[in-house]
Amino acid sequence: MNIAVVGTGYVGLVTGTCLAETGNNVVCVDINAEKIQKLQSGIVPIYEPHLDTLFERNIKQGRLTFTTNLAEAVGQVKIIFLALPTPPGEDGSADLSYILGVAKELGKLITDYKVVVDKSTVPVGTAEKVRKAISENLPADKVNSELFDVVSNPEFLREGFAVDDFMKPDRVVIGTSSEKARKVMEELYRPYVRQGNPIIFMDERSAELTKYAANAFLATKITFMNEIANLCEKLGADVDSIRIGIGSDARIGKRFLFPGIGYGGSCFPKDVQALSKSAGEVNYNFKILDAVMDINNRQKTIIVPKIKKYFKNDLKGRKIALWGLAFKPDTDDIREAPALYIIDELLKEGATVTAYDPEAMNNVRHLIGDKIAYALDEYDALRDADALLIATEWGAFRTPNFEKAASLLKNKVIFDGRNLYGIQQMKEQGFRYFSIGRSEV
Repeated sequence: MNIAVVGTGYVGLVTGTCLAETGNNVVCVDINAEKIQKLQSGIVPIYEPHLDTLFERNIKQGRLTFTTNLAEAVGQVKIIFLALPTPPGEDGSADLSYILGVAKELGKLITDYKVVVDKSTVPVGTAEKVRKAISENLPADKVNSELFDVVSNPEFLREGFAVDDFMKPDRVVIGTSSEKARKVMEELYRPYVRQGNPIIFMDERSAELTKYAANAFLATKITFMNEIANLCEKLGADVDSIRIGIGSDARIGKRFLFPGIGYGGSCFPKDVQALSKSAGEVNYNFKILDAVMDINNRQKTIIVPKIKKYFKNDLKGRKIALWGLAFKPDTDDIREAPALYIIDELLKEGATVTAYDPEAMNNVRHLIGDKIAYALDEYDALRDADALLIATEWGAFRTPNFEKAASLLKNKVIFDGRNLYGIQQMKEQGFRYFSIGRSEV
C-alpha cells in the first residue's frame, strides 16, 4: 500500500519505518525542514533499539521517504496516519491544534478515497472533530461524496521496545464504523498478527478511550506498588517479597509491580492527566486518577529525604554521582524523568551533581545546560563523589564493579531509586544502601 505518515516524532517515525518494513511505500511528512533534511540523510533523531537498522534498510530500498510537502505526500496514498503531538494544555486537556490543523489542510487536498487514521493519543470524540474539520474544507462539489473515513488506531508502543511492539503487537485496536475502512485496515495489519494476536474492531470513541484506559491502569498499578513500598518502610516489611507474592496471582500479574521513584515519559503523565480532564468535562470525578498523579509527583523525589538524613540535613558542597537521566532504560527520552526532579531538589540543597547516562546526556545538557556535570562513563561520575544515586535501571548499572566503585567514592553509600541490588549483596559488599520499600543496610 501507499501510505503517508504526518509527523515524524517518536510514534510517527516508528510507525512509518515499521510499515515500510512489510513492503509498503511510506512517505513521512513534517513541517520541520531541518529535521526532514536529516532524515533524508539517514540520521535517526531518536534512540530506539533496532530502529536504525530498519530505517536504513527501507531508505536504501526506496520504501521510506521524507518530505515537508503535505500535498505531495497525500496525493497518491490510500492511508494517511496522523502521528502529531497532543501536548497537555494549561488545564491538563490534550491540545488538538496540530491534528485539527492538518485535518483542515487534508480537506483541501483529498480528491479520492482515503482512510485518515488518528495514531496519536487523543481524547474521546477526536475522530468526530477530525471528520468535521476535513468535511468543512472539502471543495463544494465534493462535500457529499464519500471521499474519506476517519479511523482511530491508538499506538501501544513501549519506548525501548517500540519496534518489537509494532512488528509483533499484543493486539491491534481499530475504531471505525465504516466497513470499507475496516477492510483496508485489516489488510494493512494482517502481516503483523500472523501468530494469531487479535485485531480488535470497535467504534471510534471506544478505541480512543481504550488507549487512555490502558495507560491510566498501568500508571495506577505502578503507583499502588510504590505506595505499598512506602508502607513497607513504615512497617518493616520487604516489598520484594510482597511483589513476588502478589505477582504470582494470575489476576494481578508480574509486570509493572517493581517499586521505584515514579513513572515518567511522554505517555503516562500526559495521558492520566488528559483522562482526568476528559472525565471532568462530563462532570465525572475520577478520584483515583487524581490520587495517582499526586502520589507520583511525590514519589519522584522520595529518595531525597533519605539522602538529606544520611548527611544530617546538610548537602552543601556534597557531590552526588547520578546514574541515569532517561525516564527508563533503552531510551534517550527525558520527558517527566524523575532524575530531573531529583536534580532540582539536590541543587536547591546546595549539592553538586555529576551524572552519567548511556543515551540521554545530550538531551539533558540541551535542557539544563551546565547546572550539573556530565561524566564520561559511570565510574567517572563516581570520582570523589560523596554518594551514588541511581535513577534509571540501565542494564550496565545492574552488575557494576563494586570494588572499583568503592575506591572512587568518598563514602561507600548508594541511594538506589530502582532497587537494582539485593540487600544481602550490599551487606556483603560493605555498602550503606538505601532503596525503596526495603530495609536499610
